[in-house]
Amino acid sequence: MKSYKDLEIYQIAYKLAFEIHKMSLTLPKYEMYEQGSQIRRSSKSIKDTIVEGYGRKRYKDDFIRFLTYSQGSCDETISQLNIISDVHFPKDPLTSLINEYNILGKKINKFIQYVEENWLTYNKKRVTRN
Repeated sequence: MKSYKDLEIYQIAYKLAFEIHKMSLTLPKYEMYEQGSQIRRSSKSIKDTIVEGYGRKRYKDDFIRFLTYSQGSCDETISQLNIISDVHFPKDPLTSLINEYNILGKKINKFIQYVEENWLTYNKKRVTRN
C-alpha cells in the first residue's frame, strides 16, 4: 500500500460519505442542521479516522485504535440512517445505504483483525511483530 487511498475500506467509506452528503441535502430544511449535519459528520468521520490511523500505521496499537474509532463512526452512521429512514423515508426506506454501511462495518472489522494478526510494529532498534 502506497497510500490510504489504496485501502478498500477507505474507498468505500469515501463513496458512501458522498452518497450520505447528497441524501442529507434532500431532508426537510428543519433537519439540515440537526439530523442532516449529524449524519454528514459521522459518515465523513469513518473515512477521516481511517486516514488518521493510516498516518500512524507505523505504530500498530495507534492504527488499531483509529480503525476502532472508524468502526464506531460506522455504527453511529447506521443508527442515524435508521432514524432518518423511519422518520423521513417510510415509503422508500434507505435500506440500500444501511446495507452498504453494514458491509463496510464488517470490512473494517476484518481489517482490524488483519492488522492485529499481521501488522508489523516499529521500535527504535528493530522491527517486531506484536
